Amino acid sequence: MASASRPLPQAMKLTDAAAERVREIMAKAEKPVVGLRIGVKNGGCAGMEYTLEWAEDQKPFDEVVEDKGVKVLIDAKAMMFLLGTEMDFQASTLKSGFVFNNPNQVSACGCGESVQLKPAAS
Repeated sequence: MASASRPLPQAMKLTDAAAERVREIMAKAEKPVVGLRIGVKNGGCAGMEYTLEWAEDQKPFDEVVEDKGVKVLIDAKAMMFLLGTEMDFQASTLKSGFVFNNPNQVSACGCGESVQLKPAAS
């Protein structure tokens, strides 16, 4: 007897504010884009930094997340670090930007530009 497959949990979620901000800046993109690619790279004083770039195409191993009308592509190398993350957009008098509420984050630097991440538990 074959087991019934169940849908996989969504790899990442966006808040309403993040989805709205992505839509706003996507509308102003100079080239056609399919979505926003999110990844991580080594760097910063805490060890890793989040990366955001417009995706002009979908790469074969990108994890595609469609949430609140926005398409996000997660770089395959970053998937194990971003699983379960909620992306938010916050604006204040002094700064505005995307914020990642990541359950895999171990620590962050004082400047807020880099983080220490561990792979998601399997």
